[in-house]
Amino acid sequence: MVSFGGLIGDPVGAARLSDLPVGRSPVQTANHVVMLVSAGQGTHGLDFVTYACRPGTLVWGRPGQVHQFGGQAGFDATVLAFSPAVLPELPLPELVADPFAPACWQPAGEDEDAIVAEIAQIGVDQVRYGGTPFGTTLLAHSLAVLLMRIAALAPAPRRSPADLLIGQLRRELEREVRHRRVEDYAEQLRCSVRTLTRASLAVTGRSAKQLIDERVALEAKRVLATSSLPVSDVGRQLGFEEPTNFGRFFARETGQSPGTFRAALRRSPVPRVPHQRSALPGRLTPRTA
Repeated sequence: MVSFGGLIGDPVGAARLSDLPVGRSPVQTANHVVMLVSAGQGTHGLDFVTYACRPGTLVWGRPGQVHQFGGQAGFDATVLAFSPAVLPELPLPELVADPFAPACWQPAGEDEDAIVAEIAQIGVDQVRYGGTPFGTTLLAHSLAVLLMRIAALAPAPRRSPADLLIGQLRRELEREVRHRRVEDYAEQLRCSVRTLTRASLAVTGRSAKQLIDERVALEAKRVLATSSLPVSDVGRQLGFEEPTNFGRFFARETGQSPGTFRAALRRSPVPRVPHQRSALPGRLTPRTA
């Protein structure tokens, strides 16, 4: 994986997008990446969902996610990259780790002013204090404040027993994505398959099996996009002993064969999409690539 912070030399990095050596090929990073668009219009791909961006658009990529930079002329942004290890503990597990959590917003009014100010101050402090023990502490807490302000743009998470159980399932999926049986996760979470499935349907409208398969398919996309492994090896890495089984699974989940998906990325890394809004305040509606 690429370390965006490593491009700048510290666990916390701040730079202009135009100054970073990023191309249009998919890039997977082990860091959090927060990007605030400052100029132009373009697109940014995150885990194969393409977001239309304009000045003020805010994108938050979590560790392990795949970025696809549009590379449009005149498009620029402030980019913060930081290791998960620098953050203090935050009460935001749904937003900090879940790859399917909200990732793109268009803040306005006081929200926009506060986020712009936080990002600008982090950039200043990184230059002034970066690399010192004081700077590490200061930046860690400043980043925590920034993420809390971003979290305020998203709907408040519900805290019913079903929500908490599915949050645990999501975290287990991030810890180990090879298992595909609902029974395995139910055992880890000390509940029945029936309880896990009912909770998943109540919270997401999809079964627990569908959530698991969705996450496995995403991991397959990540590996196909960022490695040159043969398709059969990608499948084995994800627990499919037979290449044909992996091919059928991937086609069922994505509508494409693994080879077609990989070839399409190489032909056109980031398709253009129209700018859209969702019903959620400040959040942009993505299109899946």
